[in-house]
Amino acid sequence: MSKTISYTSGQEKSIWRVYLTLTKPKVVALMLLTALVGMCLAVPSALPMKETLLGLLGIGLMAGSAAAFNHLIDRRIDAVMARTYKRPLPSGEINVLNVFAFASAIGVVGFAVLYAWANPLTAWLTFASLLGYAVIYTMYLKRATPQNIVIAGIAGAMPPLLGWTAVSGELHANAWLLVMIIFIWTPPHFWALAIHRKEDYAKANIPMLPVTHGVEYTKTSILLYTVLLTLVCLMPALVGMSGALYWVGATCLSLGFVGYAWKLKYHPDERTAIETFKFSIYHLMLLFVLLLIDHYLI
Repeated sequence: MSKTISYTSGQEKSIWRVYLTLTKPKVVALMLLTALVGMCLAVPSALPMKETLLGLLGIGLMAGSAAAFNHLIDRRIDAVMARTYKRPLPSGEINVLNVFAFASAIGVVGFAVLYAWANPLTAWLTFASLLGYAVIYTMYLKRATPQNIVIAGIAGAMPPLLGWTAVSGELHANAWLLVMIIFIWTPPHFWALAIHRKEDYAKANIPMLPVTHGVEYTKTSILLYTVLLTLVCLMPALVGMSGALYWVGATCLSLGFVGYAWKLKYHPDERTAIETFKFSIYHLMLLFVLLLIDHYLI
């Protein structure tokens, strides 16, 4: 049963924290960083202020909407997993109708902001990403195939393209290259977590790769993907999007990811999988920061 919410200042602050949790703010923050980099690389000079701020607002709201719908759809799975049973819905901090209303409201507002003050192309692409994550992945692929995160990875990889189109109005090949980097990064990032939480996924009957194909197969897949990611991460320098600073930094970061994957495969301890997962987050964040610094300073 959901908790009754009164309107004292402390409890009001608490319920807003619950709603913020529904949006997965750390994930959205990383997505907005990649969207901002897409914006910066799309224009040769200063960013247009209105399209930038409202574009980030709209993308952030719709990403938060997708996250809230994910909480809603996965509430029964979350209730049986140690990693997620304290989330707002399974813990009873909020009820289903409130989450549905919240997710719908911020999604509609985000779409309207993008459509009216960025451009319709960005609005519809962001809406397609929301559907890809909240509906196609969460409702179907997650429960249907161990390749769920591979197939649905395109939805989570879209923010750089969304940022690019928000300020330029065009689908440029360089923007798709940024999408490719995140698309290839996603499986080794998520499979490392899946190894760490294998028993959770098995208990929830989710066919993640370590559950269906075994941990060793998954470790090999992570290693191969990190090697492929190393090559893909060099492509912005090869096509002239970035220069020597990015080239050197991306190589070091990617070799670090390969190193973690190698240790996970051949010399693991009980912390290696989660450490690989954590490093992958810094890898992507710093990679896009390097793109930004290289773009403006080199």
